[in-house]
Amino acid sequence: MGERLIEIKNLTKHFIVKGDFRHNKVQAVDDVSFYIDQGETLGLVGESGCGKTTIGRTLLRLYEPTSGSIFYKGRDITKEKMKPYRSKMQIIFQDPFASLDPRMTVGDIVGEPLDINRAYRSKRERSDRVFEILNLVGLSNEHARRYPHEFSGGQRQRIGIARALAVRPDFIVCDEPVSALDVSIQAQIINILMDLQKEFGLTYLFIAHDLAVVKHISDRIGVMYLGKLVELYTSKGLHKNPMHPYTQALLSAIPVPDPEVSMKKKRIILQGDVASPINPPKGCRFHTRCFRAKERCIEECPELVELEPGHLVACHFPG
Repeated sequence: MGERLIEIKNLTKHFIVKGDFRHNKVQAVDDVSFYIDQGETLGLVGESGCGKTTIGRTLLRLYEPTSGSIFYKGRDITKEKMKPYRSKMQIIFQDPFASLDPRMTVGDIVGEPLDINRAYRSKRERSDRVFEILNLVGLSNEHARRYPHEFSGGQRQRIGIARALAVRPDFIVCDEPVSALDVSIQAQIINILMDLQKEFGLTYLFIAHDLAVVKHISDRIGVMYLGKLVELYTSKGLHKNPMHPYTQALLSAIPVPDPEVSMKKKRIILQGDVASPINPPKGCRFHTRCFRAKERCIEECPELVELEPGHLVACHFPG
């Protein structure tokens, strides 16, 4: 891996929910820290509502952080104007249809970032760049004249990838880019992202639910629960030696194609429901569903500590 490209320290994002008599805070992300090296893919997993997407959008300052710091190439950009960094930090959205303007042609959608950043000297250079990017993601020049509704879901996501690539970014937040697609199309999109990473040295924050997909594309994986980062390790290491009980439960739920192996596999069934981020439980946020919870877990919130080189776990009783 190269130099450290992205880093967040103690990042927190709370949303105010207005009620009839009082205003509540949704603690979407609470005191999360990690880094991503140049050319690396960091996967971020967890169930719906755990704060994965909020981290991605706050990191790009699409949401302003409540507290904490965001660093790009060692420079604190938490309070800076983001326009100089927009061309370096892009996002691929989850819904490939809702994120594309239906009134714009594909050529204009992909060319819009070039227009905003004045990244061409002539109309010919602009159109050549648009065609080049479309070809990179497996689309042809003639597709530039069409509208989003004329494409399939997989093709629309290719358009979203092309738009993110237009201004030659260093870093891309992939916000569940394959969750709305068929399995066969998912593989195509993942392969495109991996090929582009090799060709251009891109750095990804890859947000997803599917642990098998995340394992395939990620160098390291972070596991989130109710706004907290509970475990972080290499992709292979996390699957071989998960230490946090929530990670163990997630990995036990991955389907196995072999029926005999699947029958022998021990599945960890979590009891209860996820607590509300408006009123998270005291102590460890996972203790209400944890099969190893003890008195200390109820009273004291565990710190994210390094149990072995590169393996960070937030648990009082890991193992």
